[in-house]
Amino acid sequence: MTLFELKDVGMRYGTTDVLRSVSLSLNAGEFVAVAGPNGAGKSTLVSILAGLRAPSNGRCRFMGRETKNWNRREFARRVAIILQESGANFPFTAEDIVYMGRMPHRSGLYETAEDRAAVEQALEQTGTTEFRDREFRTLSGGEKQRVLLASALAQSPEVLLLDEPSAHLDIYHQAQLYRLLHELTRRGLLVVAVTHDLNVALAKADRLLLMHHGEIRADGTPSEIVQPDLMRDVYSVAIDVHHGASGKPWITYGG
Repeated sequence: MTLFELKDVGMRYGTTDVLRSVSLSLNAGEFVAVAGPNGAGKSTLVSILAGLRAPSNGRCRFMGRETKNWNRREFARRVAIILQESGANFPFTAEDIVYMGRMPHRSGLYETAEDRAAVEQALEQTGTTEFRDREFRTLSGGEKQRVLLASALAQSPEVLLLDEPSAHLDIYHQAQLYRLLHELTRRGLLVVAVTHDLNVALAKADRLLLMHHGEIRADGTPSEIVQPDLMRDVYSVAIDVHHGASGKPWITYGG
């Protein structure tokens, strides 16, 4: 099932084009990694999908309707986003932050049994139950990232958009994160994750969007996209491609 359709989407900040004629479809049950060098337009693309920005030209549709025409509460029930930085600087507990993910579903002042069940599941999935009562602003960067993921999962979305989801996470929690995201897509969720850590993404992503200068240079499976010449052209560095026993590619960087 196609969830997002973008046609000739462009974004301009002042006189600078940060996205140029981006056209693509994103489907339920896909794990899509978005990669490319700094300034390629990755975060801008995700912000347009999330409805946080309207494109300068072209159109972005979710479930057949332009994102700008969705009721914001209704849209938020279906699409969750985790940005690189959280502005939460208030004395909320981690659990409070996770409960905020239920706001699009709330119709009264008090949590329902459904709200509590969704929050408990999200805390368990992200391994954040142990510090649910701690103040959010006292947590480490990695702990905050996991709490924000729990809040997004408590939202019970159909789409999960992530901008550098493994930032601040140690190797163990990176692996746990990508394992969880992989499992969620197998249940039908669309996951779109911006990442600079290609090797972690290549191990789990079904599809890779490689961006450069505001354009999608390549769109396909990791094995199709991770080719030395293309990667050298995009990243301006020599890249060696290897394949493990599973057949999935991994890379090392040359000079």
